[in-house]
Amino acid sequence: MEKFTLEILFQISGIGAASGLIYKDNSLLIIGDNSSYLYEYNMTSQNLKRYPLLENPSENILKKEKPDFEAIATFGESIYVFGSGSTEKRNKMIQINVADKKIVATNDIARLYAVLQNSAGIKPEDFNIEGAIYNGKNWYLINRGNGSSNKNVLFALKGEILTTPLPILSYAYQLPTIKGVQSSFTDGVLVENTIYFLATAEDTKSTYDDGIVLGSLIGCIDLKTMKIIFTKKISDSHKFEGLTLYTHSKEKIEFLLCEDKDTDALETDIYKLSLDLGCTAISYDGFKNFSIL
Repeated sequence: MEKFTLEILFQISGIGAASGLIYKDNSLLIIGDNSSYLYEYNMTSQNLKRYPLLENPSENILKKEKPDFEAIATFGESIYVFGSGSTEKRNKMIQINVADKKIVATNDIARLYAVLQNSAGIKPEDFNIEGAIYNGKNWYLINRGNGSSNKNVLFALKGEILTTPLPILSYAYQLPTIKGVQSSFTDGVLVENTIYFLATAEDTKSTYDDGIVLGSLIGCIDLKTMKIIFTKKISDSHKFEGLTLYTHSKEKIEFLLCEDKDTDALETDIYKLSLDLGCTAISYDGFKNFSIL
């Protein structure tokens, strides 16, 4: 899988700091980590709609106040938006109805996040959920290892996410370095029995403070073995934080990506990443360990 192409498809005005996206019915559902809106962008009409996720919604929220919505997932009739859990203000999970984009429930999941931290031995200051996947039976939450301990962890939860206690598996991975800096998970998407993920190298030891971006890579994890099948660097300068499936065939798989530029500009570039499935996969044994709670 060495052959890939990365290109800008279009730019959306009105969205900043894009951190997650879902492609569905020729539209994109997008969240931004400094915003309290869910955005819906129609790729044909280029129409952008905003749906509030909190009371008194706003954009470009101050860092110390923002809910830090970093992960978005969908299944059936629901959309789920997660705060990163990196501060006490970032522990919300919001369930939204797919049809009318109205809020079904707003939940404080601080307790769940504490259980996840305990299961993987992650300190609260190193906890940072950046990706969420749901297939109707299992949840997969992805911790970005950009804290001091560099713990890139994939959590597998069986059953309803708000039911505790519930079985939790935690898988830790050692991801490749870019320019000498450890890369860390920024999103993931399920395609059949494989989780494709993004990772970015950012020169910082904090889940709170931004650093110099050194590049991004894509990789995938086999759900049967929970091992990384391949990784491939796709950029030397972009901080890609959102990944969604666009098209899939035996010969090629295409994703749409969004980038967090860490600025106040309300504009978002959407990229298309194409991978040639006919090429030999790059083997990479980045699996470290797992634990069960």
